[in-house]
Amino acid sequence: MLGLFLSFLLFGAPAAANSTSSVVCVAGQCLQGFSNITLGVTLTSHDSSTSLLLLPGTYSDTTSPQLLHDLLTSSSASLSSGVGFTNSTNLNLPLTVAVDTGMIIYADSLYGGSTAYTTLPSQPVSNSSTPIAASSLALSSNVWAAVSVGNTDRVIIWESVPDVSQFGSLSGDMALLDLQSTACSPSCSGNGVCSASGTCTCATGFTGSSCESCKSGFFGPNCQACPSGCSDCDDGITGSGRCLKLEVKNDPSTCDCLNGECSSSGSCTCNPGWTAASNGTACAKCQDGFFLTSTGDCKICQLGCTSCSDGTGVCIACADGFTQNANDKTKCTAESTKSSSGAVCPDGSFGDGSAQCKSCDPACATCNGATSNHCLTCASGTYVFNGTCVSASSTGVCDGGSLIADNNKGACDTCGAKCTSCQIAAFTTASTVDQLKCTACLPGSFLSNGACIDSCPSGTFVNPSDNSTCTACDSSCSTCAGSASFCLTCPNSQLASDGTCVASCPSGTFKKDSGTCLTCHPDCATCSGGSFNECSTCPSDRPVLNNGRCLPTCSSSQFFDTTAGSCKSCDSSCSSCYGSSSSQCLSCSSDDVLRSGSCVAANCADGTSVVSGLGVCLSELVEVPKASGTSSSSPLPSITGVSDPTTITSNSGHKLEWWQILLMALGCAFIFLAILMLWRRRARKQRAKRTAMFASAKNLPHKDTWRYRLVRFGEKLFGHNRSRRAYPEMESEEMKLMKLKNAEEARYSHGQTIEKIVGSYMRDEPLPAMNGH
Repeated sequence: MLGLFLSFLLFGAPAAANSTSSVVCVAGQCLQGFSNITLGVTLTSHDSSTSLLLLPGTYSDTTSPQLLHDLLTSSSASLSSGVGFTNSTNLNLPLTVAVDTGMIIYADSLYGGSTAYTTLPSQPVSNSSTPIAASSLALSSNVWAAVSVGNTDRVIIWESVPDVSQFGSLSGDMALLDLQSTACSPSCSGNGVCSASGTCTCATGFTGSSCESCKSGFFGPNCQACPSGCSDCDDGITGSGRCLKLEVKNDPSTCDCLNGECSSSGSCTCNPGWTAASNGTACAKCQDGFFLTSTGDCKICQLGCTSCSDGTGVCIACADGFTQNANDKTKCTAESTKSSSGAVCPDGSFGDGSAQCKSCDPACATCNGATSNHCLTCASGTYVFNGTCVSASSTGVCDGGSLIADNNKGACDTCGAKCTSCQIAAFTTASTVDQLKCTACLPGSFLSNGACIDSCPSGTFVNPSDNSTCTACDSSCSTCAGSASFCLTCPNSQLASDGTCVASCPSGTFKKDSGTCLTCHPDCATCSGGSFNECSTCPSDRPVLNNGRCLPTCSSSQFFDTTAGSCKSCDSSCSSCYGSSSSQCLSCSSDDVLRSGSCVAANCADGTSVVSGLGVCLSELVEVPKASGTSSSSPLPSITGVSDPTTITSNSGHKLEWWQILLMALGCAFIFLAILMLWRRRARKQRAKRTAMFASAKNLPHKDTWRYRLVRFGEKLFGHNRSRRAYPEMESEEMKLMKLKNAEEARYSHGQTIEKIVGSYMRDEPLPAMNGH
């Protein structure tokens, strides 16, 4: 219900009868006067006795007027939010003041009086409404509201409404139908709610990016959970929810068991005749004394045979006192016993070494001892079971167990691999084992016509009374589920619709290839398929058909024409509307205001303009009193900077403190020293590079030992020139010869220069320059 997200509309304390003096601001303008507006946030500062009411907008440190600028940039500034503005309390510039995602309802027009705020619903709402007593509404920028007004069932409001009485012909009691965000693209289905972050929040059981389908294990238009005890049901948004496969308690597969039943502890109890296979799977191989038949059952070997071959039952080994029958290899024949005189003892007697044969126990037909435990074969009407002879019931069940009496083998045999019990009706000594019928099955198998099978055959269903018996469907159904009369498919080309056979699919359903009628997606009224984008017509709460989807609204500049069943454009003068006429506007462009359903020029007073997003002049929200008989304003409390443009003062003439000067001087000195050290380091590197090049050219030895590097490091650290003590060796002969050669060349060059000077005096030529003289 809508009440899940709309708070019970008990408005707060009533507004004061008389408006109070206040300063109301938008970015760029403040107006001082009287107002009872309760929309926005209040800005205060310890540096000012004046508080400002900030209307929605963006404010920065350069916003005019001066009073607003001073309070915004004050170090002691603080904000207190009005109802529905809890997200606008952090004073970080630029400051954005905006309505929280949702809608604020005001008891008075022009956003005054008591208020109530409602956020977006947490669950989808449909076919419900909540009455609201509103004179004005403030919507966040990314939200639309669906309301009913008077006799108009559905109107979409896209922008804030300063006065609902200005809707013109649209009048009467108002009720809220839905509230949604516009942030989701594509829009959510009717089973999801668009969050402010742009994602669809799905109702329980729904999934998909648009919440358009059911989760696995959920079915129907409401995506309810499949019945308990059902491991597979007819799920999906078009599903019936009928159980298709029951949960199997103690399922053999849960404990790696093939022909047995799992216990709660995880162990496996095998059916008679079965044991664990070599691969570890429990109850997967026939025990000794049993053989595997072509039908997958373990059957007991013939009497006297301790081991026989799978498939054929040919005896591999006979028990003591038996020999293999030459004519029938599956059988072992009991050996005759003799008296001491060598006479062969007849059936019913045995020889114990005495002169005469002795009688067997009455339970035995043949024996090798005197008690019933010595029977080789049993008397007529009794059967070998665990080494003794037992009788059988009227249904052929051997006493003391669940095995069935086999008159041909004279022994108690197994019922079958999946049977846990069986019987033969009207059992006699003439009955044969092919007459047996299973009466109970292992978990996971189903009883059908006296056999245990993996699944019920077509035309039958699992009876819910025991969850194991296959029961025939009603004659009106071809297949059924859950009950004999709930048809899944129908005979005679009929269609199955919600369990009933019909000639054609009813409204709200569509025909599937399988011969069934499936329910349309809950977004659709009628459809051509089960998806939410295969709608043919739409319900009243999602009336707009667009590319196969039923949507709740047209675009903001359109309205839904119920007569034409489509979206129509608003008049060009309207920003949003509820009809095509210019007098059916709901909101206007930034320079107009709404009057009796029409958009007219605002003509705002006091140099103000229309407040963006509120659809009203600032001068309408703040009454500036006029002096009687004149056009000038009457005196109000004098507040400096209300109308002055913002002037941002420069700090260029600010006198620096002594410590600031000292820090700057130290910083400059540090930078100078760093540059000087870097220059010296570069000069030393270049000098060392030239020295190395000279030494390489002259083929001079260079000592680059650790002692040299250590001395040079100290010299560099303290600024000393290179010390000769790092190289105490004497000059080599090559170095001495090179110095002498250089000196001779210099002397020769100097003599030539003297000769040129003398010659120039003799020839009257200019004197040549002398190097170094």
